[in-house]
This record gives sequence, C-alpha cells and structure tokens, in this order.
Amino acid sequence: MATRKKTAERFGSAAAGLLIAAAGITVAARQRRLDAHRLQMRRLELEELAIRRKALAHQQRMQWELLSRALDDPSLAEVIDTYDESIPAERRRQFFYANVWYIHLYHLHRAGLLDREEMYRHLREFFQSPIFREYWEASRHMRASLNETSVEAQLGKMVDGLVSDLDEADSDEWWVVGTPPTD
Repeated sequence: MATRKKTAERFGSAAAGLLIAAAGITVAARQRRLDAHRLQMRRLELEELAIRRKALAHQQRMQWELLSRALDDPSLAEVIDTYDESIPAERRRQFFYANVWYIHLYHLHRAGLLDREEMYRHLREFFQSPIFREYWEASRHMRASLNETSVEAQLGKMVDGLVSDLDEADSDEWWVVGTPPTD
C-alpha cells in the first residue's frame, strides 16, 4: 500500500509539474503574441506618421509653388489677395513673402522639425522687421476665421502674445523678450 501511495504521489507531482509547465508555456506564448501585436501596432503608427510627414512636405511644396507664382505674377496674386486695398501693391507682395516665411515655420512645426519654443525664437527674430509686423497686423482678419482649437489658431495666439511682449519691452535686447513656450 505504501508503495502504491508513493507511486501515486510521484505521478501526482509529475502531473502537477506538467500542468504548471504547460501553463507557463501558454502564458509565455500569449505574452509573445501580445508583444508581436504591440510591435505591429507601433510599426503601423510609425508608417502612418511617415506618410503624414511626407504629405505635409508635399503640401508645403505645393503651397510654396502657388505662392511663388503669385509673387512672380501680380495678376495671379490678385486671386488670393485679401489685404486691404489701401495697402500699396508692392507692400502686399511683401506680405505674401512674409506669409511664405510664416507658413514655412508653421509646417516645420507641424512636421515635428521645430517645437513651439524653437518656432517662437525664430519668430521673435522675424518680428524685428517692421514689414513682418505690418503683415501680421494686416492678416489678423484671416486668423480670426480659424477654429480656435486648431494648431494654427493656437500658434497665432502665441505669436500675438510675442508681438505684445516685444511692443511692451523696455529693452533693445529683443532676443530675450517674452517667455518661449515649452512643449
């Protein structure tokens, strides 16, 4: 009887060990599938991001091409000219050029190549130009039509704050005026 009992205990222990090993293998296999799924999802996210960046770059090239044509041909510029008619044509063309620079920085930001702090620093330099400041004021009505929650509207508000800080600064050291945002 004792021998049977010991044999049954050994088989019972072996069976329990096999069950534990099988459970461990099942858990490990499930974990590998989850890890593989996570890696696949991350790969798809990165592919989507690359496609979006490529589309943004293409859109920026197209916008530059269209604005270049408007800069080269005043008759084409009239199509997109929404500035006050009292502004001389030469100044409106300068506004188009200022807009190209602003859009360039905006797209660099959207592509993830410039964070808001870097964009702020570049714009702080651009706003040393009286023409750029005049462009910003003349285009206020265009920004007013933006959805308040859009990235473009939020950046516009940031720039409005920068312009206000520059106007109120008591120092000629423009490169330290304002507090750059942190992302």
